Amino acid sequence: MSKFIIQVNSAAYGCASSYSAYRFAKAAIENGHSIEKVFFYQDGVLNTNHLNSPASDEFDLKQAWIDLHQRHGVALVNCVSAALRRGVLSESDAKENQYSHWNMQPPFIMGGLGELVIGIETADRLVSF
Repeated sequence: MSKFIIQVNSAAYGCASSYSAYRFAKAAIENGHSIEKVFFYQDGVLNTNHLNSPASDEFDLKQAWIDLHQRHGVALVNCVSAALRRGVLSESDAKENQYSHWNMQPPFIMGGLGELVIGIETADRLVSF
């Protein structure tokens, strides 16, 4: 079976790309493949904002990513540069930049493009949404 890296480039709401990435990851796992990591890049980092509050009758994509991590151990990595530009901060980034609040929490983690490159080298496929 194949090992995938998923790259998410779009925000959680406003277009279907992020939801399609989640559905692809879920289907791949259900069919015996593995997802090495999901790398959130460009506007994709907005998927990881813990302040996202969808209406009660809407699909909670942020929670779906968290559930994927909890059930299958999929690493959820934000591009730190893209995240900081879009106001998505981890606790350590908030402290480093002297902010008192942050809006990204585990299991999402910050990483650089180097993590994406290393993942591409070890995976069979990169699928970008």
